[in-house]
Amino acid sequence: MSFLEAFTAAVHLLSARDPQVVSAAAVSLRVSLLATVLATLLGVPVGFWVAARHFHGRRVIELVLSTLTAFPTVVVGLLTYTLLSRRGPFGAFGLLYTQTAMVIGETILVTPLMAALTMAIVGGADPRIEETALTLGASRCGAALTVLAEMRRGLLAAVVTGFGRLVSELGVALMVGGNILESTRTMTTAIALETSKGDFALGFALGLILLAVALAVNVAIATLSPAH
Repeated sequence: MSFLEAFTAAVHLLSARDPQVVSAAAVSLRVSLLATVLATLLGVPVGFWVAARHFHGRRVIELVLSTLTAFPTVVVGLLTYTLLSRRGPFGAFGLLYTQTAMVIGETILVTPLMAALTMAIVGGADPRIEETALTLGASRCGAALTVLAEMRRGLLAAVVTGFGRLVSELGVALMVGGNILESTRTMTTAIALETSKGDFALGFALGLILLAVALAVNVAIATLSPAH
């Protein structure tokens, strides 16, 4: 099949709302969105704490977070697999090869990124914001929320960046999801499988959706990023 034939067939699959295309796209978006929310809830407080407080060992934590942002996805997938496998500490819950396992793995993957981005954003905030809030009687928690509110555009851009990282992720989804049709098959795992089988049309169709999502993510980041 030539490139033009594959592309034409891919467009036809998209226009016809092929069930495999719709299912893979839905699983990808569902898992990525949920993992992004969880990673934000875990990573933002850690990043804020590191950026806003001076303590012994802070540079070490900053270095660790920065290193973890580049952690290979297959390594995170292997770690998650080990934790959730039958002989792992959480094997009794039977989560392996489910969307829950994928969410757990992807949350582990992107939480350090969210923490590192938050650390950079809060580190660049005007320190007078927190000082003013404390002077006006706010608690430490209230002052922290004030800082985060002032930096909300940057934080939203960070969240979108995390989502973009996850929606195109392959290693974790493949290792702990198992690429099960209409259950854990995502756009990336479906592309890998169908391309290996020679079904370039379905691979192209899913690739076009990923391209559209990537475009939307980049537009959102450009819109939300604070103007310099």
